[in-house]
Amino acid sequence: MQELQRVVVASGKRKTAIARAVITPGKGRYRVNGKIVHFYAQNELARIKMLEPIILARGIVPVDEVDIDVSVRGGGFMGQANAVRAAVAKGLVEYFQSEQLRKVYELFDPWMLKDDPRRTLPHHGPTRSHRGPRARRQTSYR
Repeated sequence: MQELQRVVVASGKRKTAIARAVITPGKGRYRVNGKIVHFYAQNELARIKMLEPIILARGIVPVDEVDIDVSVRGGGFMGQANAVRAAVAKGLVEYFQSEQLRKVYELFDPWMLKDDPRRTLPHHGPTRSHRGPRARRQTSYR
């Protein structure tokens, strides 16, 4: 009988972006929506955000022995990058069950293992949709 492979699924959110990371035994591939992460993230800052969990985990756990496949949808490129980052970090901690890795992530950025709960406020109705949710008419005193 064949041995069952360990598979971990983790999710991360930021604004309206939702990412789902699937971590399986493999050769160190890191793909986002089917593309290698370097090709998926055109913006360098977003690419660095997506690579942070891998870079921090390098000396602690053998990240070259797992494949990470992330599917992300919704939001803009920076929201997606932060959602991917959270999903991958959570998945690696769960896969390797490493308390040391968890501490490294929490020291680097406490939000790496938590979903950011902040959401944008809904804007005004159809008559004032171009203004923000807290915008008011300017008062004239003369």
